[in-house]
Amino acid sequence: MDLPGANEIVVVTGKAMAELVERQALELNVKLTVIIEPEARDSAPAIAAAAAYVQSLSPDGVILMLAADHHIGEPEIFRETALLAIEAAKAGRIVTFGVEPTSAATGFGYIKPGAPLPGGVMTVAAFVEKPDLATAKRYVADGYYWNSGNFVFTAQTLLEELATFEPEIHDGAIGSVAKGRRDGVRLHLDPEAFRGTTKKSLDYAVMERTNRAAVAPAAFTWSDLGAWDAIWEASTRDVEGNVATGDVHLINTKNVLARSSGPLIGAIGVQDLLIVAEADAVLVCHRDDAQAVKSLVDALKAGGLDSARRHANAYGDGVKRQPVAMTPGAVVELWRLEAGAVCDLPAGFVQVLGGALVSDTGTWSVGALQDLASPVRVEASDATSILITTWR
Repeated sequence: MDLPGANEIVVVTGKAMAELVERQALELNVKLTVIIEPEARDSAPAIAAAAAYVQSLSPDGVILMLAADHHIGEPEIFRETALLAIEAAKAGRIVTFGVEPTSAATGFGYIKPGAPLPGGVMTVAAFVEKPDLATAKRYVADGYYWNSGNFVFTAQTLLEELATFEPEIHDGAIGSVAKGRRDGVRLHLDPEAFRGTTKKSLDYAVMERTNRAAVAPAAFTWSDLGAWDAIWEASTRDVEGNVATGDVHLINTKNVLARSSGPLIGAIGVQDLLIVAEADAVLVCHRDDAQAVKSLVDALKAGGLDSARRHANAYGDGVKRQPVAMTPGAVVELWRLEAGAVCDLPAGFVQVLGGALVSDTGTWSVGALQDLASPVRVEASDATSILITTWR
């Protein structure tokens, strides 16, 4: 987003996502700092850590806090609204974007606007939780806004409010940054200090308690992409209303989102479905039931299924790891290593499919087979693919 005076992109994430963030930032050619959370403690500690970092550079620094998984349909309208919110933030307000509803959605929280303030923003009369359908219709009729969960504030203002309402979050965030470890663009927060923060969302920690809250009315199209139906809604659809990504073939099908990261999806004579295929799982549900997917995940977690807690494909240190087959006694994975990537191969059977690996014992070229009794460190001399079989 091109905003006058924007100085740096700061992303708060876990270690597992850091490499993906850095790759995307390279494509955008932006100045970047990736703040690494030692553990997830909800949004307030994460945002507080970002504020503490910005304050360490510029006490009056203004932060445009955006969730990573939101979709904004009209960037120019968003830019204008953001500039308006920035001016209100400089006057000491914590500004949230209130999106004009296009329907009585039950998947979003709402904001009741209050009195007008200088610059086109308004006070917040109330934040309200996700409503049932009848209540959502009343909110829309009464002029409520969708709560986008995106904010603008100065680092100093947010930290002052946290010091008042949540001193543990305030102190832990500042301490985790001050004692953190810098590694290139990464700032690793101090684990002990960060662990002292309270697990709480920013809405509960600050926004529902502060008298500095303001709402900037926004006319841009917005979705938090919190469910697959929202992704269907935000995507470009064909003349039949379908969205197809990956190896997908649809016949006599309408208003379907079909998305595959591996296996072929074939759908015939269906409509209003969500079909999502990953390497180790497939989801099929009616679009109206998209919000219930969380209940399915919770049930899988309660049943102790590991697939509910991890993604099939893993990325890190220039290596993509993808499961191929699993039996009670063995796991087969396909590893793709970038040129120059260094990693530790586990004990097991290794076959080089393409490229070459260099180890202490020599170079393993295409077709090489290695039966490793213990882990071995290797470096990819160029882009390399290998199959690894490990025994359970």
